[in-house]
Amino acid sequence: MMSNPLPLALCVAAGVLLGLIFYGGLWWTVRRGLSSPRPARLFLCSALLRMGLVMAGFYFVSNGQSQRLVACLAGFIIARLAVTWLTRGKQKEDHHAPES
Repeated sequence: MMSNPLPLALCVAAGVLLGLIFYGGLWWTVRRGLSSPRPARLFLCSALLRMGLVMAGFYFVSNGQSQRLVACLAGFIIARLAVTWLTRGKQKEDHHAPES
């Protein structure tokens, strides 16, 4: 057990950053994919890029330690909740926007 909580806090922060990149990228992809001439290519490339970045981030942050991996995953889940909450407000605004 680690006596210094700072490394785990940094792992949580790294997980939040990875989650914001992943879920923010997913939100961007969905919005762009609706009007893309090649949505399948956009979704595939986005998924591969986002998953690759997150997996590499988890690998480097964990440094082979399960406590760090769990802390990073906790941050990732926190970011998912935050992005869901933030984009839900955007979604409501988009539905109520006057059509041109």
